[in-house]
Amino acid sequence: MHRAAHPAADPALSGVQRHGADADDTDRAGLIARAHARSAGFGLDVCHAPGYDALGARALVELVDASRDLYRHALPVMETLHAQIANTDSMVLLTDSSGVILHSLGDGEFVARARRVALAPGVSWSEPSKGTNAIGTALAEARPTIVHAAEHFLQANHQLTCSCAPIAGPTGQILGALDVSGDHRGFHRHTMALVRMSAQMIENHLFANHFPEAVLVRFHARPEFVGTLFEGMAAFTPDGAFLAANRSGLFQLGLAPQSLALSGFAELFGQPVRMAMQARAAGTLHVLTLPSRVQVFARIEYRAAPVSVRQPLAEEPLPPALAALDTGDAAVAAVLRRVRKVSGRDIPILVQGRTGAGKEWLARAIHAASPRANGPFVAVNCAAIPETLIEAELFGYEEGAFTGARRRGSAGKLAQAHGGTLFLDEIGDMPLAQQVRLMRVLQERAVTPLGAAHAVPVDVRVVCATHRDLRAMIADGTFREDLYYRINALVVTLPALRERSDLPVLVGRILQRQQEEAGPESPVKVSAQVLALLCIHPWPGNIRQLANVLRTAAILAEGEAEIGCEHLPEGFEQECGEGVGCRAAAAAPTPASDSSSSAPSAPSAPSAPSAPSAAARIRDCEAALIRQALERHGGNVSHAARELGVSRNTIYRRLKEGTDDEPGA
Repeated sequence: MHRAAHPAADPALSGVQRHGADADDTDRAGLIARAHARSAGFGLDVCHAPGYDALGARALVELVDASRDLYRHALPVMETLHAQIANTDSMVLLTDSSGVILHSLGDGEFVARARRVALAPGVSWSEPSKGTNAIGTALAEARPTIVHAAEHFLQANHQLTCSCAPIAGPTGQILGALDVSGDHRGFHRHTMALVRMSAQMIENHLFANHFPEAVLVRFHARPEFVGTLFEGMAAFTPDGAFLAANRSGLFQLGLAPQSLALSGFAELFGQPVRMAMQARAAGTLHVLTLPSRVQVFARIEYRAAPVSVRQPLAEEPLPPALAALDTGDAAVAAVLRRVRKVSGRDIPILVQGRTGAGKEWLARAIHAASPRANGPFVAVNCAAIPETLIEAELFGYEEGAFTGARRRGSAGKLAQAHGGTLFLDEIGDMPLAQQVRLMRVLQERAVTPLGAAHAVPVDVRVVCATHRDLRAMIADGTFREDLYYRINALVVTLPALRERSDLPVLVGRILQRQQEEAGPESPVKVSAQVLALLCIHPWPGNIRQLANVLRTAAILAEGEAEIGCEHLPEGFEQECGEGVGCRAAAAAPTPASDSSSSAPSAPSAPSAPSAPSAAARIRDCEAALIRQALERHGGNVSHAARELGVSRNTIYRRLKEGTDDEPGA
């Protein structure tokens, strides 16, 4: 076994600590020596080939999900960092706290070489796996680290030069690491400075978004640094108790963590939090005094609305466009409440649900409830456009870009949606090549039509929808992981129609809309027998199928008071289940009455048991919904009632009715 002799810190990097590593790191040789000692202790051999044991695609997706906040905040910073080091035979890497690579961006030729030493997503670069290396050693030492060329424990990695900085979470725990690795011949001392600044930017983003219900203080001794990468940030409860501070904040406050934990706003900034909150209203920088007597300029933020302890504020009503979709189902109402909270922001939304579940209806309502309501709403069904045409359809083309192109070209759906909302239905059916182009458009907010020399700026909000399992598609390599995390800032799932509890109300809304389009002759009611059938139909086509059935029935029933069984499509009753139907009952002859005779009719003979009445079928439908809700909530009546949108007494009454109807009751 060859475990000995490793060089000390590379003398060529003797000045690195002044240009990127920690200022107090005067023992660079000691750091490398400690890492080598740990590596030897793990039983690694310097001649050992690097392990290629990478996580499977599905396991990697799950790992990324476990670090979702880190991944989402790091991705745009990584793209910026990569642009700064482009064409330098290097790559940017993000790892989790254990050193497994989550994502990478790099120059194509170097990425291919890096894969030969397992520098790729899904591979662990912890010290026990790869010995001394910038990622594993930075995580082990919890400090920014450079490992250059022969400083790597494994000889196979001597071709690399790597600069890595750990990324700390808002409360100080290590979440992962950001690394730049490249060809050892291309080492530049300023790379570490870029990596550290980028890691600090990620930390600041994570910190600012981690305490939405707290008082956030952004401060620095120089006013021009407030709002920049170098600002200190500290979070407090509304009554002034200290929660946390970022790296710059801890440095400026200058107190030990134990002292900070026992301090309040007044002790740290020289005045009560209430006074600082009043200054916040003025919108200007506020002068505060630190325990060191140093004065700093600060901006105070508090985004949470005040809530009365005794009487919580009533929930803000839904905008009309969203309220129109609230027909009483608890699951749909929850979706609408989540959507309302982001209606004023350009946050990408991914709508999941079965085909026909109403995803486009929701997308149109999201658009109508947003500040972009006066802009265009452009819908694109990615599954309905041939693969050979989807690029031209989405991104547009110039005149003569291809055979058959229009004389003046086409702007494309993305450009048509400028200033409004682009709805990409069935995004899971988009070809991989177009996913790459769409990712670039979302990143750069500009689109280059086919055959064009210049990009066209586009300002769109993107709402996507799918009935597919995009995570499984990522694992299969048919959907891009980076695009997935671009489009799913908020994910909502619409229930299938058979799972909804609001079908009667939904039927009324659809018929009302049909009457508005077709005129007053179109009925807005259905008979009890029809409602019973609608309640027990399996609805494989969901709301789209329901709307089509009602639209056709309403046309056939024009001029009548309500839609009856005779207006339903042929075969509809059979689709509801064996032995279920109302057409025969509606057409059955009734005993003739002699209008010329005043004698009472003879009592009819007892008849054979008939099929359940329409009212009974509706009760059965209600009972089934209640049983399913109770099963989902472990028998908790209050939770089931809240989901179904009814009172607890209603559930008890329906349960009692069901018991009374049983034989022998």
